[in-house]
Parts: sequence; C-alpha cells; structure tokens
Amino acid sequence: MKRIVGIETEYGCLFNQGADPLSVPEQVKDYLILEKKIGLIDIHDRDYDEPAGNGGFLFNGGRLYIDMGHVEYCTSECKNLADLVASDYAGERLLQTALDELGLSESVSFIKNNIDHYTGATFGCHENYLIRRNAPLTQQNVESLLAFLAIRGLMVGSGRVGSVLPAKKYNKKDGKTVHFQIMQRADYIQTEIYEWVQFNRALINARDEPLSDPCRFRRLHLLLGDSNILPFSQALKVGTTSLVLDLLECRMMPKIAFVDPVKTMQTVSHAATADCLIELADGRKWTPVDVLSEYYLQAEKLDEKDEDALWILKAWKEVLEGLSGNQEKLIGKVDWITKRYLLESFCMQEKIAWDDPWLDSLDLEYHQIDRKKNFVWLLPNTSYEDLALPAWPQNNYLAEPPRNTRAYVRSLLMRQLAKENVSYVIDWDYVQIGNSKYYSLDDPFICVMPKTTKRPYFDTIHW
Repeated sequence: MKRIVGIETEYGCLFNQGADPLSVPEQVKDYLILEKKIGLIDIHDRDYDEPAGNGGFLFNGGRLYIDMGHVEYCTSECKNLADLVASDYAGERLLQTALDELGLSESVSFIKNNIDHYTGATFGCHENYLIRRNAPLTQQNVESLLAFLAIRGLMVGSGRVGSVLPAKKYNKKDGKTVHFQIMQRADYIQTEIYEWVQFNRALINARDEPLSDPCRFRRLHLLLGDSNILPFSQALKVGTTSLVLDLLECRMMPKIAFVDPVKTMQTVSHAATADCLIELADGRKWTPVDVLSEYYLQAEKLDEKDEDALWILKAWKEVLEGLSGNQEKLIGKVDWITKRYLLESFCMQEKIAWDDPWLDSLDLEYHQIDRKKNFVWLLPNTSYEDLALPAWPQNNYLAEPPRNTRAYVRSLLMRQLAKENVSYVIDWDYVQIGNSKYYSLDDPFICVMPKTTKRPYFDTIHW
C-alpha cells in the first residue's frame, strides 16, 4: 500500500452472573502492561479522560488503554496488509492470554463486535488512513468517497441480528425491526461528516489530528465500519478503502454520489441483499454491486500496483462475483454472509424463527475472541494461511513491531526506556526522555532512529 494504516478496536465484555465487569478491563490492562511488561504505562495525563496509568504503548508498536470502560487496542502503524492483519490479531491474542492467565476465561469473554443487544449501545472499530495534506478534497471527490463508504459494508460488514430498538432492559418492543442486516454500525451513523464522534456519528470524522507532520499529512479517521472476525474481511476492508484513497489522490474517483449517503447505507444494510436498487444523485438506479464495480474498475486503472494492490483487486473481484452469483463461495471470507449462513442453519435445525432471543446470544458468540468458544473457525477459508497475503511477517507480532514504519523506532526507544529510571512521555509522533532528549517521529514512513533534539518549554513529568 502507499499509505500508513491502523485500526483501533473497542472490545465488548461478556460476563457470567457474579463476575465484576467493571474491574475486568482494568485488571487486564494492568496485568499485560505492569506484570507481563509488554509495554510502558503512561506516567502523564494524555487528556481529561485519559489520566496517567489509564494505558500505555506496547513494544509491538500498538497501544492498549481503557476508553469509557472498554478495553481498546490500537494496532501499530502499518504499511502493508499483512502487518495490519497480524497486528490486529495480536490484540486478540494478548487479551485472551490475559483472561486465561488471570483465571477469568471461564466467566468473562472479550467480544469483538459493535453492539449490545440488551441496552442498544454501540462501540466502535475505528480505521485510520494517512493521506497527503494536498489531497484534492473537492466536493466531487468527497461525495464519491462518501458513496463508497456508505455501501462498502456489502463486502465487509459483520452482520447483525435485528436493528436498533428501545433498550430491551426496559421491556419496550415497539418499533419496526429487521431480522438480519449487513452492517452492525449502519443504524448508528447519523450524518455524513462531523467532528465529535460521541454526539453525531458520521461516515467521515472531520477532526484534523494527523499525529504526524501536519504540513505534509492528514489522518482520515473512519468510525463507520464493523469489527471484523474473519481475516479476509479485515484485509479487504482496509485494502479496498486504501485503493479508493489512491484514486482520490490521483483524481481518478468515479463520478458517483448519493442524495443521502447515510440513508443509503441503512437501506443496503437492512435489505441484506446484493440486488436492491439504490438511487444516485443524478437519478440513475443501480444495485450496490454495480456501484462497487465502478470503483473496482477505476482501481484496476491505477498505474502503480504493489503486491498488496494486486491481492486487493483479486479479492475485490472475487467478492463482487460471489455477491452477484453464488454467495456460498464467500462463506468463511465475508463476515455477514458467514454469520447469516450459520444462523440460518441453526434456525432450521432448532426450528426457531429469526425473532427468537436465542439468536441474539449466538450473534455475540460469533464475535468471541476465544477460539475455543467460537464455532466460526471450524469453517474452511478462515485461517490466516488461507489469506495468502504477501509479506506475512515472520517476526513475533505479539512483541515486535513492523520494521518498515516509525513503530519500529518507537519500540526501540521504549526498550531503552525500560532499562532506565528516567521520566518519559510517549506518543504516536514523538518520544521525550527526561529533560534533554526529544525524538520526533512526525514522518510515519521513517523507520531509522532520528537525531535527538531538545523540545523547548516541555513540562517534564517526574517520578
């Protein structure tokens, strides 16, 4: 890929009666960082809701912290798909290891999904894509990007039982629902572009926080997507979006726009079919597959294609053909199709309907990160080996970062810090050691140690 990418995942916590769910995220975070020593704890306040000790950066290049009660794991900065998929899987492995070694795995599970069927709450999977500061964010390009984002879930959505209704704990059952839909986040997206994610969830987050040189880079922060269980869907989600951003930077975006992208997203999700008709801003009516095919055909025309791009295009074509033809070929690859297949099989076996509450429970089981509890891995095409991604990392991604981004440098500095009794501040784009050493990491592509400088007027944190 041409850009740096990363994923932030907020994990749901499922617990048996008698367990204390509020203490589990803190226990897991403290166990991994302070006892297992897989990273360095923050010794400074990062924000009003991120006090010292709330989390820390990890030696594998990622970050682990508590966000509004959730355990959140961020991957390292990744330059290729294999590193991204491996780094994301590392988060699952680390969290499950903590539960196992703390003796909690029989009573507590981490769930990699985006909804709470009981309360109606949602929690996110946020994607980050580095784009050039001078990228042509014209109205036409942005409208075309919004159109792609609104319906890409047809290829990479995780699927869910039901839709957003008043919280079940209040026993309210009024309102229109659907039995099964394609995207977990579709019902929670409220607008096209907005800055503050807690109050008005948008297809594109407008906050300009590059975490790098602001004169050269932007960070496109997306929160519309689902957390993926299947490696194929995870790689395709990031890969296709990255190629569409290549089109944007090259001024090759197809001239496609929707009158209402948010409504279109929800329509496609609720229809749960590839052949529903959606209306374009110019009055044409296309299927979602027709629209996604336009982006695919444009991406094929890109001049520079690395190994990742070739893999993405092959996978993209495979999914488009499967959506239009035999969708069973996508079982084990596309999350929502795989989940629907498993739930339909269960309904037939048990002779139950889609509104049976049993299915809410099975929906959650699909997202168990404990592979001993998750039935999806019994299906074919689900392993990381089946992906055949180019440049699969040979290093231990639980403990080591990618070697081709700044994550490698940050990890080296952190390992040095772990041996010394000095104050420090660690962030994505810099590391400060004591009063005198400041390392700028404002270019995420640079993976060699920068020269140290002194940052003036920096408030040093003392032990």
